Amino acid sequence: MNLQQANKMSTQEISEFSAKEIMTLQTSAAESLQQAKRINDRIHDALELKYKDLASVSRIHAGKESGSVNFEDGQIQVSADLPKRVTWDQKQLAELSKRIQESGEDPLQYMDIAYKVPERKFTAWPDTIKSAFQDARTLKMGRQSFKLTQGDEQ
Repeated sequence: MNLQQANKMSTQEISEFSAKEIMTLQTSAAESLQQAKRINDRIHDALELKYKDLASVSRIHAGKESGSVNFEDGQIQVSADLPKRVTWDQKQLAELSKRIQESGEDPLQYMDIAYKVPERKFTAWPDTIKSAFQDARTLKMGRQSFKLTQGDEQ
């Protein structure tokens, strides 16, 4: 059984294979995925090397630091996107929110405020504190994963 054959099968059909056959498919798929990722990363780096200067000049001409620009390479239309990744200092924002509120304005007109509780902190709390927060907590499970290994490889 190879990946091309498995690709044409239903999930139900694959689930009927032996554990060893599924392990072999899982290993092959993981190796193929890693190889595809390496190739994709190399192609991305090649495109960066080939077009970064042209994209930079195009952004300067468009008067922008980030975002999408379009240009041609022969008969190929190239779209280069440089997304913004903005981060905000949470302590400074908390102080600014406090100052806005103290001046009589509503900080929610200027910013979104979100509260988070890291799970490792929550689980370390005493039960009295946990119970106060319990109704605000929703637990959702992630996707279960399975790792198959040969009996003597554990």
